[in-house]
Amino acid sequence: MSVTTDVDARPFSATLRASTLAVHEKANYSTYMRALLGGELTQEGYTQLAVQYYFIYGAIEAASDTMAGHPVGGEFVFDELRRLPNLERDLAHLVGPDWRSAISPLASTQAYVDRVREASSWAGGYVAHHYTRYLGDIAGGQAIRRLLEKKYDVAEAGTLFYHFEDIGSAPKFRDRYRAKLDNAPWNEAERARVINETLVAFECNVAVFDELARRLDEFRA
Repeated sequence: MSVTTDVDARPFSATLRASTLAVHEKANYSTYMRALLGGELTQEGYTQLAVQYYFIYGAIEAASDTMAGHPVGGEFVFDELRRLPNLERDLAHLVGPDWRSAISPLASTQAYVDRVREASSWAGGYVAHHYTRYLGDIAGGQAIRRLLEKKYDVAEAGTLFYHFEDIGSAPKFRDRYRAKLDNAPWNEAERARVINETLVAFECNVAVFDELARRLDEFRA
């Protein structure tokens, strides 16, 4: 996947957002996400998404551990963002105490995990996958949290993945993150690579949603 970007006066964070807007919308309005946000699924229908997130965030947060001391990638390692501890508590509630032995990744999830590992050999690739997931969780994820509490009878344990109290003000955190994107020392070619990998990251998410959508009949409320 490739993209051509024109040099303009916008901050890189604005260029990145504009360049990925179409595929971002594709993910948000996928068949599975429409069903979830429409309150059409059983609790198990959401649980399957949480399971996939466990593997995806395991890969991203392992990459964060590797990048912690990197002069560029390390700027995007935030301990307060880590989702695995909350996901583990969610899955213990949603799946049961033996959840670790009861779950497995979908084929699309495993492909996503492999891509994160491959891309994170370069700081820009790591940032592309980090940005795609976490900023979306902080913003749009809050609508999913409210929906889970209202429609799916899941609160606290079960929705902890969407709790971001440790970051303080969400708008201020997003501003800090965007400033780091703007100030990262990437040249034009490297910024294009970051945009390309961010597009890939969104498509990885779409692939997971599409595979979940093929099982919707199992999860209709």
